[in-house]
Amino acid sequence: MNIKEIQNLIKFVAKSGTSEVKLEMDDIKITIKTGGYERVEPTTIVQQVPSLSPTAPAALAPVSSAIPDVLATPAVVENDKFITIKSPIIGTFYRKPSPDKPTFVEVGQEINEGDVLCVVEAMKLFNEIESEVRGKIVKILVDESTPVEFDQPLFLVDPS
Repeated sequence: MNIKEIQNLIKFVAKSGTSEVKLEMDDIKITIKTGGYERVEPTTIVQQVPSLSPTAPAALAPVSSAIPDVLATPAVVENDKFITIKSPIIGTFYRKPSPDKPTFVEVGQEINEGDVLCVVEAMKLFNEIESEVRGKIVKILVDESTPVEFDQPLFLVDPS
């Protein structure tokens, strides 16, 4: 089969309206795919949005009025003076280098820059998390052996 015959075959398939033709001869295999003349109808999907009952806004009102009270608590304002040490990686948080060793830091302990605060295990590698600030540990925000996310707060430190 020469090129002229292949071109004629392509034109014929395009005019016929078929979307695919496979031709196998002794030493040649040809597959011709066209867009065809099939008319594709657009599909419309209708989703129902649940409507709120008239009692739902009344149930939401106490929740929305409670939000300003929660934000105005002194604990939130007091935490502004603390430095938050966050996890630089995703993994599992450990306060000890191994189960039989003491914890790296405790609440109330003074720390210096470069002190190891904890380890975060990621893919069987134990990464020591070192302090970048001086101060006193005010609060440990994560429980032992729990998963932590990137940038998740781990410790609160009072720099004063």
